Amino acid sequence: MCPAGEEPGRIPEPPDVQPDVQPDVQGASATDAAFTALLEDSAEDLYQSAPCGYLSTLMDGTIAKINDTLLDWLGLERGTVVGRLRFPDLLTVGGKLYHETHFAPLLRMQGELRGIALEMKAAEGRRLPVLVSSVVKHGSEGESLLIRTTVFDASDRRAYEKELLRRRQDAEQARAEAEQARAEAEAARRQAEADRQRLADALAVLQQSLVPSSLPAVPGLEAAVHYHTASPDRLGGDFYDLFPLGQGRWAFFLGDVCGKGPQAASLTSLTRYTLRAAALHDPEPVVALATLNTVLYDRYAAGGDPRFCTVIFGIIEPGTDQGGATVRLASGGHPPALVVRADGRADFLSTPGGLLVGAVPAAPFSNAQTTLGPGDTLLLYTDGLTEARTGPAREHLFGDTALQTFAVDQAPTTPRQLITALTGLLDSFGDGLDDDTALLALGVPATDTSPSPTTNPSP
Repeated sequence: MCPAGEEPGRIPEPPDVQPDVQPDVQGASATDAAFTALLEDSAEDLYQSAPCGYLSTLMDGTIAKINDTLLDWLGLERGTVVGRLRFPDLLTVGGKLYHETHFAPLLRMQGELRGIALEMKAAEGRRLPVLVSSVVKHGSEGESLLIRTTVFDASDRRAYEKELLRRRQDAEQARAEAEQARAEAEAARRQAEADRQRLADALAVLQQSLVPSSLPAVPGLEAAVHYHTASPDRLGGDFYDLFPLGQGRWAFFLGDVCGKGPQAASLTSLTRYTLRAAALHDPEPVVALATLNTVLYDRYAAGGDPRFCTVIFGIIEPGTDQGGATVRLASGGHPPALVVRADGRADFLSTPGGLLVGAVPAAPFSNAQTTLGPGDTLLLYTDGLTEARTGPAREHLFGDTALQTFAVDQAPTTPRQLITALTGLLDSFGDGLDDDTALLALGVPATDTSPSPTTNPSP
């Protein structure tokens, strides 16, 4: 039997039961509904509010349609644009010229153009850089109907390009300035080198005027000399000379004035000519040094500007018997002369009691005497030789003992040979030789007593 109210043969419907929906399923349904609502935006709304500008123009460029985005960018009203303006009217003067001469002709030929950079006129005289793409729409018969144009705001890109250009220009300017600075530095360097060379040439000429350009030939003797200038940029204070006195006698001297530069050169010049004049008046070595002391003291020290020098002054007289020579000399505070004998000995010739010349009013001087036999050599030198710094750290002075040992190693020797050996020694000191050095050697030839060529002073 069927329940009351139900028709026979009909399957009864299940009771009304609510579906058991989980919470996450309900949330997903809500999201789908919201997404569906977004997709229901009208095409017109998408056109008007697109993130780029749209406009459609007739083939002559008259604007038939334009979206709100582009109107907002340009600050224009739709009523003043649609049907009233042509697309070129929205462009700057330069953009309009480009449109007429390039953009429009190419668009007619190709049917589309993409990514063309132009500038549009915006409100308040602003310029809006844009990228424009246009496509010609054709009818069913292939006829051109209208032009659809998309406009992208290129302000950020233009600003980026300008910044890149500015940075490039700054870099090029910096490079140009660096090149100019480098060129100026190079020109300054060349000028400095030229000036330094001219100064060195002038100083060399002046230096040569302070010492003999060559030594005279002395009958029965051999003479050799070497002058080392520590710096080509400074006048040295060392000096020497060899000149005849008559009656077979020859005067010689070698010394070192205090200081460097022009003042030292002035003192050197005065010393040389004073000694020459004193020797011609009275060749006695002690008298010559006393005369020089008086001149220097009266000229400088008495006026409150003391200047002095060290010097050895001597007289050499070649003998007629067995080719020997007699030497008498006096020293004013100068390192002692070194006598290198033919038998291999080398001894310093003591000249005690000599003070710096020009330091005190009446300086005491005393004579010393020796005889040079055949093969003997007398060496005079300035303290640049013995005060040369040696050793790996240049902490030791060469000294008198080393000089004596070096001379013994050269014996027997001639003046020319000894000066040559000492020149090599000076070169070996390198940067340890930081003072001027003068060397003068006089000797009696071992076999030949005739005048022999002399060695010119080295520059």
